Amino acid sequence: MTDTLRVIADHAMLFDAAAAAIAGGLAAAIDARGRASFVLSGGNTPRAIYERLASSAGAAVSWPLVEWYWGDERYVPPDDPRSNYGMARAALLGRVTLNRGRVHRMPTGLADPEVAAREYEDVLRQRRGEPFDLMLLGVGSDGHTASLFPNAPSVLERDRLVLAVDAAADPRTKRLTMTLPALLNARELHVLVVGSDKARAMADIAQRAAPTTVPAAALRRTGRPTTWWLDDAAAAMI
Repeated sequence: MTDTLRVIADHAMLFDAAAAAIAGGLAAAIDARGRASFVLSGGNTPRAIYERLASSAGAAVSWPLVEWYWGDERYVPPDDPRSNYGMARAALLGRVTLNRGRVHRMPTGLADPEVAAREYEDVLRQRRGEPFDLMLLGVGSDGHTASLFPNAPSVLERDRLVLAVDAAADPRTKRLTMTLPALLNARELHVLVVGSDKARAMADIAQRAAPTTVPAAALRRTGRPTTWWLDDAAAAMI
């Protein structure tokens, strides 16, 4: 088993440690291969990590050599407050020097989300199966990760890399999401889980629940390192 569990009660210390580990992974990838690929998570929780990467935590990273991707996205314009890309741009991308041609945001301006999913899948397939160097994901209170939700057909997808999906909690807004074949193809995976509402899901993940009912349980990989970053509240039932 290559899972590492890091439980840090103080949120500032948790975010500091996670940001330092991510920056170190990106710098190591650049040293090894001359570039790094980074898949970003959405939601509000990773914002604090992105802000740290934009300041002292990321000082050793050559940001123009980083390729940027997103694990999922709401089908909204980039300036919409719900946009994962918009949050990352405000917290990190807009605060560091980068190569704009290496920013691969999910296309949400097309009339058909299904076409957008195919378009982003084409972007991923240009990597020809090369693993992402580093990926940051989260876990929802229902055990979802990215936009793979419990008991949804998307959790069982094994051929497609990106799908257009619905979220029960937000049925009016389509989402684009990487599927498990893409999400699991990372050399280094970091999973950030904060809050008491995630405790039940983390207990299920620790007990190796079926990914069909707890999609984030699939992130317990073998052969490649996965680091779980939890506060005390999220770890309370483990």
